[in-house]
Amino acid sequence: MFNDRSYCGELKLNDTGSDVSISGWVDRKRDLGGIIFLEIRDVTGIIQAVFDSSVSKENAEIADSVRSEWVVQIKGKVRERSKETINPNVPTGQIEIVADSILILNKSLVPPFSLDIRDTVNEEVRLKYRFLDLRREDMKESMIKRHQMMQFTRKFLSDRRFIEIETPMLNKSTPEGARDFLVPSRINKGEFYALPQSPQLFKQILMISGYDRYFQIVKCFRDEDLRNDRQPEFTQIDMELSFITPDMIMEIIEDLLKQAVKEVTGKDVSYKFPVIDYDEAMSKYGTDAPDTRVGFEIRDCSDIFASSTFNVFSSALSSKGVIKGIAVEDGGKLSRKMTDDYSEYVKKFGAKGFPMFKYSNGNFEGGISKFITDDEKSKLVERFELKEPAVIFFSVDKAQIVNTTLANMRLKIARDLDMIDDSKLNFLWVKNFPLIEYHEEDKRYYAVHHPFTAPLPEHMDLLNNITPENAGKIKAQAYDIVLNGSEIGGGSIRIHDSAVQSKLFSILGMSEEEARVKFSFLLDALQFGAPPHGGLALGLDRVMMLLLKKNSIREVIAFPKTQKGQCMMSEAPSHVSDDQLNELSLRIVKK
Repeated sequence: MFNDRSYCGELKLNDTGSDVSISGWVDRKRDLGGIIFLEIRDVTGIIQAVFDSSVSKENAEIADSVRSEWVVQIKGKVRERSKETINPNVPTGQIEIVADSILILNKSLVPPFSLDIRDTVNEEVRLKYRFLDLRREDMKESMIKRHQMMQFTRKFLSDRRFIEIETPMLNKSTPEGARDFLVPSRINKGEFYALPQSPQLFKQILMISGYDRYFQIVKCFRDEDLRNDRQPEFTQIDMELSFITPDMIMEIIEDLLKQAVKEVTGKDVSYKFPVIDYDEAMSKYGTDAPDTRVGFEIRDCSDIFASSTFNVFSSALSSKGVIKGIAVEDGGKLSRKMTDDYSEYVKKFGAKGFPMFKYSNGNFEGGISKFITDDEKSKLVERFELKEPAVIFFSVDKAQIVNTTLANMRLKIARDLDMIDDSKLNFLWVKNFPLIEYHEEDKRYYAVHHPFTAPLPEHMDLLNNITPENAGKIKAQAYDIVLNGSEIGGGSIRIHDSAVQSKLFSILGMSEEEARVKFSFLLDALQFGAPPHGGLALGLDRVMMLLLKKNSIREVIAFPKTQKGQCMMSEAPSHVSDDQLNELSLRIVKK
């Protein structure tokens, strides 16, 4: 029945006169008084088929009986459309199929939503009927582009001596950061596997095993709260290399991403990706994943207001806080209502307010301008390089609150004023992250990335003499790749010396016995000729979301979960039977 099938969207003008057979879904139907037009859709596109009742009354009656989303097979001859009937909106708009036969392969219920309307469809409905949603043009484009990205990546890395090796989905639980998804073992009663948060340990083992360039397009799992750019299961382009430096890894990834952008979007990214230190990123942008499409940068003004008599400023500085600000050249677009609303909005970041004033032609007016001395004004003009009319906003609090506030307000204000060019793809590298941080609440150290990251060689002395005061100064050989304010990948050079690895475990509060229980196979392997190595993982879902300009990561995943971690279509997670629980020696404890 399906031999010699042609794909709807692949038929061209030079197929005119050819006998073809197509199979697909009825997209729409038109009846022009005895002549029935069916638009048939498959994964490649749409083509029009014509049924003339004067030629075959039977075929025309069958064609007239079909409804949207019925599955049909049509055979006929390709002909060129007349000039007045050409449809310029579809690639096959110059041709149509004069049908000789039609076979109804299956009928369909009336769909719960129209497949050619998007914005008016509730997302929960779309996810419940995902099998229909995936027929829609934008979802089809996402799936095909994702496929192209994955195939291109495999070829790119294979051409550079990488070997694709699968690592286990079931391993032991070593919670370091996000929660593990646990899988009970039926055979080993009372024991559990964990689904991998990443292939981290196994890819390091592969380096020790001599496979010096590994990659894998791999599913990973984290039981954490969800957002528009997060899912409980996600896909990484994961890689690890031996005898490598950060610059070498960054060069490979940069080349991969530039060519991938061309492959997926057709755009050229010709510039060298900028590289900035973590400390610079935090200073200028308040975040380690800055969006450099937004022009205005954060400036520290604590020194300017060191002698300020304005109580808001002086109180913050006396309690070891900071004063930072941004200058927005708004062209007079920022209204009083907007600035008042911002003062409320920043409270979600822990800030108490968002003091501001306007600057124009050397004059300071409105807001807190009356509390600022002439000397302070002069220094602010120099600090912010004020030339055009602008509104200067300040955040005043502990450094973390100030950075978070200004990092978010840079983006919000820029969005509100339509100052972000969404056609741009601004990549950059951020490197030299802190290796560890000290938490005053529980009096212990934590790894900033993961506990297998190597410190900068010149900071080993600090690691050997660590104190809560100098912990943040110990930098890691870690690097993140950022696109338009989203971290799309991260990696590091790993610790390849077992003694250094054991020392870091100890600093993180892990006893020798606990380290052996959790990581004995890694510690053992490191003693058998472990080469210097490092790697990186790109978040495939997030990369695709950004390249295709989608608002949610769910738009580039075939069967995503909701923000509650549910699959609306299959209704997972779900209850299991008592028999299943008994086999696993488990019982549900209801609170």
